[in-house]
Amino acid sequence: MTSLLNALNSGRTSLLTNQKSIEIVGNNVANVNTEGYSRQRADLTQIPAVNFGDFFIGQGVTVSNVTRDYSVFINRQLQDKTIEFGTETGRSGSLTQLERIFSIAGDNLAGEIDKFFDAWQELTTNPSGQVERDVVVQRGKLLGDAFRGLTDELDTVTRNMNTEIISEVEYLNEKVGEIANLNQRISLVEISGQTANAARDQRDLLVQDLSEMLGVKTYTDNRGMLAVMLPGGLPLVQGNMAMSIQTVTSGSDVDLQLVAAGNTIDLDLENLGGRFKGMFEMRDVFIADLRSDLDSLAVELTSAVNDVHTTGWFIDPVSGNPATGQLFFNDLTGPPVMENAARHVAMAFTDGRYVAAAGQDSAAPGDNETALAIGRLETTHAIPGTNDTFDSFFSQMVATVGIEASRNKLALTGNKDAVIQLQNLRDGYSGVSLEEEMIDLIRFQRGFESSAKFLATVDEMMNALLQLKR
Repeated sequence: MTSLLNALNSGRTSLLTNQKSIEIVGNNVANVNTEGYSRQRADLTQIPAVNFGDFFIGQGVTVSNVTRDYSVFINRQLQDKTIEFGTETGRSGSLTQLERIFSIAGDNLAGEIDKFFDAWQELTTNPSGQVERDVVVQRGKLLGDAFRGLTDELDTVTRNMNTEIISEVEYLNEKVGEIANLNQRISLVEISGQTANAARDQRDLLVQDLSEMLGVKTYTDNRGMLAVMLPGGLPLVQGNMAMSIQTVTSGSDVDLQLVAAGNTIDLDLENLGGRFKGMFEMRDVFIADLRSDLDSLAVELTSAVNDVHTTGWFIDPVSGNPATGQLFFNDLTGPPVMENAARHVAMAFTDGRYVAAAGQDSAAPGDNETALAIGRLETTHAIPGTNDTFDSFFSQMVATVGIEASRNKLALTGNKDAVIQLQNLRDGYSGVSLEEEMIDLIRFQRGFESSAKFLATVDEMMNALLQLKR
């Protein structure tokens, strides 16, 4: 009778185990399209046998744990590549706008520089012509407008990036807080010996988002809690405690600060990764360099023209006498040296009669010496520290934007493909395969049916034994 009871218990545990395994398969099938879901498996363990006379008799089987298919190596590779993809994504948006601003079309700044010096060349053919003088003044004004327009476009790109940074920070803090909450939930569940598979999947998905946005680094402690750090090592999540990131306005820019335990820490490029690093690199390095080059071009062009123009002669419309020393553009060299010099390129006068075309104090009607000298600046004047003319210097800026944009597109495509491949590798290892689940379902179904039949057989044997005793 005891052996039949042991057999009955073994059949019962087998029935329950196969039923639980079928439930796990059903949960996998239900989550086949759930983003970030990892396939779960039942770990089956035989119940320790007991000594019965001269034999050890088994006590059946049990589900010791429900584990998920998870590869630390694949997920770490996916996280690292997601950071690189995020960095290039952060650069991509502003580069697209810069490509439009620094285009190779004829209506760019280089075109306005050409038209400005062409007007001086036209003036050399009729140095006393009022129409030609007015055209020179008009072209000088349009050149100043072109410099200001380019500066305004760069300001617009910067403002757009600042707006995006502000909008992303709130979303980022929500993700950080969710990870801290999941840490708490996972710890409470797993301290009792169970595995919080669903919470771990959700946490992995959040970490991937933060990696793309901020380039975070992570490690798991012995309590199953995930520590999240910024690239420079500053903590973002510790246990169930979440730090926060806030924006602070600095002039016309927006910067980031980490708020931890009541203290605020300024975040620089060393403490940023992912999309935020890409945006800050573009704003504070790449666009800042473009601004500096544009200011240098503005100062150098206006100074070169002024240096020659102030030596030229014209007939003062007030006194009627020859005069010299007239600036053509407003002085950008100071003191003090103007910040954002390109924004302040403007004519020093509006009356074409102040154009100094002559090279002699007689300012004779046919004297075009100064006009010739200014016209030659386009091809003869070299930017200090380079061998570039005004046109070629700006062309270098256009080329810099174009080369960086092309590099970014290639890197973005390559990183995107790498992320997709690693995601497919992750899905192949951790994702749900309906074919495999159907095979498992049939296997556990057969086990369940066999267990039920085994229990029915033992029940018949027990009934027969009871009938014999009667």
